[in-house]
Amino acid sequence: MGGTGESWERGPYFLDGLLPLAWQLDDAALKAKAQRFIDWTLQSAKPDGMFGPRSNDDWWPRMVMLKVLTQYHELTGDPRVIPLMTNYFVHQLGALPARPLKDWGRFRWQDQLVSVVWLYNRTGDARLLELAALLKQQGFDWQALFADYPYRTKTTKASIGLDKPDVAGEVPQGLKDPALAVHGVNNAQGLKASPVWSVISGDAADRQAVHRQLATLDRYHGLPIGIYSADEHLAGRSPSQGVELCAIVEAMYSLEHALAITGDAALGDRIERIAYNALPATFTDDMWAHQYDQQPNQVQCSRAKGPWTTNGPDSNLFGLEPHFGCCTANFHQGWPKLTTSLWMASAEDGLAAAIYAPCEVHTQVRGVAVQLRESTDYPFRNTIVIAVEPQRPVKFPIQLRIPAWAETAIIAVNGLPQPAARAGSFARLDREWRRGDRIEIAFVSTPRAVPGPDGETIFEQGPLVFALPIEERWSKLRQRGLTADWEVRPAGTWAYAAMRSSPIERVERPVGPVPFSRRDPPVVLVTSLRPVGNWSMTDGAADPVPTQPIIAGAAKRLALLPYGAAKLRVTAFPTGQI
Repeated sequence: MGGTGESWERGPYFLDGLLPLAWQLDDAALKAKAQRFIDWTLQSAKPDGMFGPRSNDDWWPRMVMLKVLTQYHELTGDPRVIPLMTNYFVHQLGALPARPLKDWGRFRWQDQLVSVVWLYNRTGDARLLELAALLKQQGFDWQALFADYPYRTKTTKASIGLDKPDVAGEVPQGLKDPALAVHGVNNAQGLKASPVWSVISGDAADRQAVHRQLATLDRYHGLPIGIYSADEHLAGRSPSQGVELCAIVEAMYSLEHALAITGDAALGDRIERIAYNALPATFTDDMWAHQYDQQPNQVQCSRAKGPWTTNGPDSNLFGLEPHFGCCTANFHQGWPKLTTSLWMASAEDGLAAAIYAPCEVHTQVRGVAVQLRESTDYPFRNTIVIAVEPQRPVKFPIQLRIPAWAETAIIAVNGLPQPAARAGSFARLDREWRRGDRIEIAFVSTPRAVPGPDGETIFEQGPLVFALPIEERWSKLRQRGLTADWEVRPAGTWAYAAMRSSPIERVERPVGPVPFSRRDPPVVLVTSLRPVGNWSMTDGAADPVPTQPIIAGAAKRLALLPYGAAKLRVTAFPTGQI
């Protein structure tokens, strides 16, 4: 817009979260802020179809801006959007053979594929299918990578060439294939590649490939919060490794698309585990400061060296733009896009409860206006009430996702019990719905001490992971306008072992205005932990979890908080002998 910004990805990232947030809140000031950028973008189109800043012609940031424009058109119906997208895609179809996808755009082609499919569904222009095939041909083959996966250990700079200086005139080391293939955000965005392509191919193998990707990332790089480690590159299974905030929100967005396309209930479970644990953990209660990297075992946030693969010493500070500013521009898409995906239309012209949260839905089903009001304190409570209010009686199916962790799922309609529902599937209620109908759902889940892949112990219940909060001492590094950058150091003991035989007590409290808050958590788990004498800190991070902890004291009954509430915490515990 003529200012001093980077004119690359941060402006589109900013709008990609601002736009759905503004319209969901129906906030006039936020809408006006977004509209300035939208109008500039729509007016920037050139006669050849190219649009955006003249300072670059990179395909990648335009992929993000296309996501913004599709959302904007759905919200407003602005007639300028479809002609701009059509002309741009025609331009790109002609230009790609001579100017093919490279670096970020090559690894993130699937993000544009979402917009190409969106436009095809509205115009039926056959050229869009040609463009989709060309994007796939030039783009990185995520499915092939995971067919015979080579990246099974923590990334080192040497393994991806980052120990060598960049040479003038050559592609920088960080933009070569090995570095980009193990880049955390690229992998998060790559989770949508196969399911979105399956919409075009119709191939069942494409629809299911996302599960292979997730299982492989879990096996070699999985963290207990539903996502893999990547700080900046894939970092193994140690709970002291970090994961970037951009990767969290991009993984959520990819999995929301995958769930919409495949209807696989397991993807809803995965989204909730990330959204209700990893996402709130990475920023302060007031959201004025966030981290670039968070760690499940996060015992200090300081400018120490850290255990990072390729990131720098500011990575887990809380601040305005610690380490790098992309997450500052990008993280606020997380909650609005989750909200957008709570309910979905079903292929049989019904509705599906895909992800659970308190919400209200206004929609049309079979030509009838229908309002849904979902009342719940989920994920802190496991009971949900859905009021169904059609304008007039109408018959259609409502599908309810039953999480795999549910030991029992009890469903009633107007007080009448419904057939037993199978965990890890969608329960189907097909009936004539009338004003005043009421669906009640109760999921039963007991608190559990779960063995981790390397012998550690994880505490969880339902979609929530629980962590031991460490007493925090915050110190301001510098003021940054309306916000500040902060170090957080431990002011108490954190080295404890879990005893899996110890009973776990659940204690409920009221849900406050900031649900994921250390000050007033809505639920805690109380269990016995024992001090460990052979677990310490190196370079500002907890050492690997001891496989043979030396118990150094009597058991203590301690409270575990929802993972997202504590900013210093232990999540993966050494396992003491019974």
